[in-house]
Amino acid sequence: MAESFNKNKPGISFWFSITWIILTVIVALCADFLPLPEYDHMDWDNSAAPPGTRVEKLLTDNNGEQIYEKGLYLLGSDTMGRDIFTRLIFGTRISLTIGLVVPVIGLILGGTLGLLAGFYRGTLETAIMATMDIILAFPGIVLMLAITFYLGPGIENLVIALGILVIPAFSRVARANTLKFAQSEFVQAAKMMGQKDVYLMVFEILPNILIPMAAYALMLVGYMIMAEGVLSFLGLGVPAPIPSWGGMIADGREVLGEAPFITLLPSFIMFLTVLSFNLMGDYLRNLVDAKEGQL
Repeated sequence: MAESFNKNKPGISFWFSITWIILTVIVALCADFLPLPEYDHMDWDNSAAPPGTRVEKLLTDNNGEQIYEKGLYLLGSDTMGRDIFTRLIFGTRISLTIGLVVPVIGLILGGTLGLLAGFYRGTLETAIMATMDIILAFPGIVLMLAITFYLGPGIENLVIALGILVIPAFSRVARANTLKFAQSEFVQAAKMMGQKDVYLMVFEILPNILIPMAAYALMLVGYMIMAEGVLSFLGLGVPAPIPSWGGMIADGREVLGEAPFITLLPSFIMFLTVLSFNLMGDYLRNLVDAKEGQL
C-alpha cells in the first residue's frame, strides 16, 4: 500500500499543472481590474508590431495641450494593431468558459442518463443508449452550422452545441461504471435494508462513479479548448471583436510568414493549458486505478 501511495504521490507535473490552472483562472477573473488597454483598441500605426515594441504618440488633451503618450507592446500587436497581451488575458475567459462549462454539461446530463441506464437496464437502457448512438452518429460540424444559422454566433450557442455533442461520451462512462457497482455487495446490502432506488443511486453508486467521470471531464477540458480553436478557423467560434485563443490563432494565419508570433503566442498558451488539464486528468485517473487495485 505504501508503494502504491508513493507511485501516485504528486510530482513536478502535478504541481506545474495545478499552478498554471490556478494562474489562468485568477487572470480570467481579474481581467477587468488589471491596468490593461481595451482589447479591441486598434493602433493602425503599429500593426503586427513585434514583442517588446515601445510606442510614443503625440496627443492633444482636453485643454488643447500636446502630450506624449508612451506605451509598450509586451507581446506585440496583431494585424489590426491590438495588444496581444491584453487579448490573451481577456481571451482566457472565453477559452476557459468553453473548456469548463461544456464538460460540466456533459457530466450532469450524460452522467444522469448513464446512471439511469446502468441501474434500471431493460427498455430504459435501450432507449437511452440508442439516443446516444444517434447523437454520436450525427456529424458534429453539421450541428454547429445548424445552431449558428438558426440561433446566430455566440458563446452561449457554442457551449450548447458542444455540450450536446459530449453528452453521449459521459453517458457511456457513467453507464459502464454503474454496471460495475450496481451488483456490488454494499449496494445489495442497502437494497435488502429497504433503501429506495434514488438513495441507492445517489448515495451508494454516484460517489463511486463520480471520480472516474471527473477524470474524464478534466481530459475533455483540453479537447474543448482546442475545439474552440478549430471552430474559429471555420467561422463558428466566438464572434469578433471578442478575443479567444482560437480566434487569435485564426487571425494570424494570413501573416504567419511575416509575423509568426501573432499565431504562435496564443498557440503556446493554449498548449500549456491543454497540457495542464490533461496531466491533471492522468493523475486523477491513476488515483482511481490505484484505488481499484486495492479493492
